[in-house]
Amino acid sequence: MAKINGNEIRPGYVIEYQDTLWVAVKTMAVKPGKGPAYNQVELKNLIDGRKLNNRFGSDERVERARLEQKDFQFLYKQGDSLVFMDTDSYEQIELPEDFVGERAAFLQDGMTVTLEMHEERPIGIKLPDQVTLEIVEADPVVKGQTAASSYKPAKLENGLRVMVPPFITTGEKIIVDTNEVTYVRRAD
Repeated sequence: MAKINGNEIRPGYVIEYQDTLWVAVKTMAVKPGKGPAYNQVELKNLIDGRKLNNRFGSDERVERARLEQKDFQFLYKQGDSLVFMDTDSYEQIELPEDFVGERAAFLQDGMTVTLEMHEERPIGIKLPDQVTLEIVEADPVVKGQTAASSYKPAKLENGLRVMVPPFITTGEKIIVDTNEVTYVRRAD
């Protein structure tokens, strides 16, 4: 790990502070009329999700944590746990479903995800930006609606609902953005 000055902290940096890991969400350099300049940093705890606002002066030193990124393959869901396999060592790891959050609905058998690890402990997960899913239920098109903004609700095979253009019908495969949970385009 590398030590950095408090005024060098930028959004996205993961630092070790108060014996735990924090990610910098927002930073703002402040130069008051009186006194030394400082960096106002909004931190989010990577372990329990707490938030903290803190001032770091240029003379303060903090540890910048290095996160290791490893590829894992999603195998299956077991109760409230999700089972992943390390693509290099073939070791299996179980994570609670709430570790992935609401995006767990996008996990498909065999999907490759990237886990961010700190000292062999999972800290975060990155799913593919887009996945292909089938429409299982789509409302019929209402005649006379303008084509400009006439999206209709549709239900996906994983149970989520998205707004799709009127020409999309039940049984079609579409590409969905996993971050925004929105329709991107028809699948080829």
